[in-house]
Amino acid sequence: MASLAIPLPVEQQSGALPLPSILGTYARAPMELVRGEGVELEDAHGRRYLDFTSGIGVNALGYGDPGFRAAVVAALDTGLVHVSNLFRTRPGEELADLLVANSFASSVFFSNSGAEANEGAFKFARRWARTVHGPDKTEIVALRGSFHGRLFATLAATDRPQYRTPFKPVAPGVSISERDLESLARALHSDTTAALILEPLQGEGGVRVLDSGFLRELRALTIERGIALILDEVQCGLGRTGRLFAHEHSGIIPDMVTLAKPLAGGLPMGAILVAEHVAQTIKPGDHATTFGGGPLVASAARYVLSRVSDPALLASVRANGEWLGTRLCEIAHASGRARGVRGQGYMWGVDVVEPAGAIVRRGWDAGILMLTAGEHTLRLLPPLIMTREQLGKGLELIEQVL
Repeated sequence: MASLAIPLPVEQQSGALPLPSILGTYARAPMELVRGEGVELEDAHGRRYLDFTSGIGVNALGYGDPGFRAAVVAALDTGLVHVSNLFRTRPGEELADLLVANSFASSVFFSNSGAEANEGAFKFARRWARTVHGPDKTEIVALRGSFHGRLFATLAATDRPQYRTPFKPVAPGVSISERDLESLARALHSDTTAALILEPLQGEGGVRVLDSGFLRELRALTIERGIALILDEVQCGLGRTGRLFAHEHSGIIPDMVTLAKPLAGGLPMGAILVAEHVAQTIKPGDHATTFGGGPLVASAARYVLSRVSDPALLASVRANGEWLGTRLCEIAHASGRARGVRGQGYMWGVDVVEPAGAIVRRGWDAGILMLTAGEHTLRLLPPLIMTREQLGKGLELIEQVL
């Protein structure tokens, strides 16, 4: 049978315009990115950009890492890109062992994204709560400023009315509490609440670091009331704050942690780290995934985890991150066009007077890629391999566009 070939219009052949076949759920930047090297990206016209986005926190190791490439090629050479979870494969099991060895967890469930990981954690929390405490403990509570995903349950836990309103009704049994102990003490009920989910460092909610003392008091409250604590570290985890897990700064031990973005270095992968007492209540058939933890993505993730858990890299992120925060504060003060700076490690937000999107667009012309976190907050997520010299170059460009 002859193949069907449909010629593209000339402007699409050149890459000058976005393909109209892609559903318009994103307002994409005008440049077409064609290659990356280190901490820089290049567009179809040969223009280079310093990357302060990391693909929204995904590309922790930047671009073109030779070890990552070798891990993916070696996995492809086996021919086992996918076999499903009906069979055992070594890469996934070894990755799970590494995550358990470096965390509080006794077991791991692999998914394809952060939203799926959070949805799975909600299910596990309800399974545990009903098994241990009875059938009425089903409610999930999230915090003001949270972002946990765009599926129906995670959307209900995401504090962005503009995301939720067009799709109501969202999943029932999920509510959002103000971000203070008094409100949470009222919202968390011993008899009906199954879980509290929060980001130790909120990303889309304005890059807000939750105080360590606040987290410790919340952990004590959830233990007292028999409520599972789920920490969403999809964006702030795996080295981004200078610790492998963001909650390590507070010293708390959660019941579950969800991961995704940088885990497989750009290949789609999420994970739920599960404590032993929760894992004991999960039975075969309670949850499933066709693609999660497949041998290709797991092989890539083994390499990424070995890099982001390196004490030397984490120490560099802590030291450079502290310097970065200090310099951002100086720039904000000197510019007169920024009202505040918040963050940790390689995750920072700058509150700006004008719409943040306008500054991001000026950044394109200056050769730097940045993100927003709300209408008036710039979000900076450089790759974890970025040196202080490269960070300094980025700060010069940020000062210029401010």
